[in-house]
Amino acid sequence: MTATLHICTTCKAGEITEDGAALPGARLFAALSAEPLPEGVRIVPVECLSACSQGCAVALSGPGKWSYVYGRLGADDAAAILQGAAAYAATEDGLVPWRERPEIFRKQSLARIPPQE
Repeated sequence: MTATLHICTTCKAGEITEDGAALPGARLFAALSAEPLPEGVRIVPVECLSACSQGCAVALSGPGKWSYVYGRLGADDAAAILQGAAAYAATEDGLVPWRERPEIFRKQSLARIPPQE
């Protein structure tokens, strides 16, 4: 099974940042990239997930799977995000039982998108 974890690196999460300072989305990407990746998960930075009013956002997708968009995340959530990504990657359809999802995935889901195939 595989999963792609897309990270919005341009997210400002409502912060005012100085020129040249790392944006919250870029900090989240750096935190995730510093952790060991779960088997079957790859991380891909993207410039915008259009969830600007929802803080830092990530999206999980995989071939033939439901896709998810999660928001209101930060660098401190890296371990829980990767735990959720691992559970997602282990499924055939992207549907992780609710109780097996990390709390941030249960409470901070912005969208669930049907498989494209």
